[in-house]
Amino acid sequence: MSDQSTAPDLPPAFEIPAAWKGEELFSRDDWLIHLDQSHLDELQAAVESITAENLSQDEITPERFPLPGVSPLLQQAQHQLEHGSGACQIKRIPVEDYSPAEREALFWLISSHLGTPVSQSATGEKLFHVRDEGFKVGQAQARGPNTRKRLSFHTDRCDVIGFLCIQQALSGGNNQLVSSVSLFNEMRERWPELTRTLMQPFYYLRHNVDTGNQKPFCRQPIFSVQEGHFAGSFLRVLIERAYASPDLPDMTPEQKQAMDQLEALAETPEMSVTFSQDPGDMLFLNNWVTFHRRDEFTDAEEPELKRHLLRVWLSVPNSRPLDPLFADNYGNTAAGSIRGGMPASTSR
Repeated sequence: MSDQSTAPDLPPAFEIPAAWKGEELFSRDDWLIHLDQSHLDELQAAVESITAENLSQDEITPERFPLPGVSPLLQQAQHQLEHGSGACQIKRIPVEDYSPAEREALFWLISSHLGTPVSQSATGEKLFHVRDEGFKVGQAQARGPNTRKRLSFHTDRCDVIGFLCIQQALSGGNNQLVSSVSLFNEMRERWPELTRTLMQPFYYLRHNVDTGNQKPFCRQPIFSVQEGHFAGSFLRVLIERAYASPDLPDMTPEQKQAMDQLEALAETPEMSVTFSQDPGDMLFLNNWVTFHRRDEFTDAEEPELKRHLLRVWLSVPNSRPLDPLFADNYGNTAAGSIRGGMPASTSR
């Protein structure tokens, strides 16, 4: 790491547990959580009770299902997502033994022990199915997760994002993950001027499915620091859509160069890791300290063998404070507040 003299008007490099590089992540003791048979039995009993009582999502709560065996592991994961590496996999739920409704209930229950699920659409959808829906580029309903295309490194509009793998693709669909803290540190060391640019606000166009958002644009930085806490946030597709609008200024060459360099750095094996979720694996990521993406994939012909994940967006009670510029996109920026997600649409 460089010393402060390299970039005197930039924050110091962050020497924190979230500043891992590449395959260092796999040797971390907070990367994998293994469930033993007693944990699986406890979860199965909870799912059986949920099914027998025909409970709704809102009725599946940590208070009703405290999970005395599993909960300590989830509390540890909650802490490490915010104060550790910012990434963990929980292995392995026998999803093949559960019905689709039971899988959703189980994933919701585990997720609700980590945080509060927030809406992923203007219709209030809190559990999202990640699979190729056959949408074409340009269709209003199209979202990256509902295609089979390769996604770029990005974050989602929540503190923590979670995935439960139901079925992997015939080929492809691997996950890539990078520490945005380490990206900041390396950018600061090598390209301080571009790092300054990344700490300035960029315009974002609201997503085409974000119809409940009354503001067509917002402005927020890619790298920021609030009360000493780092936060990285990046979704280039919405940045580029904003700057393509005739209502906004053109993107500057410095802004484009900064994002190009950031993405090129994130691609390197030195910085990022590639792995695959197996069916039954859960992956949870802190969006403020990691960027993630997915490879293009090829599906099998049989519907039951097509790639399928469940996704949840969580607001967590131990979250960091955010720069006030995030208020337009996240709502409350105070530490520990309920925030993120997409507001409900008022149209009928």
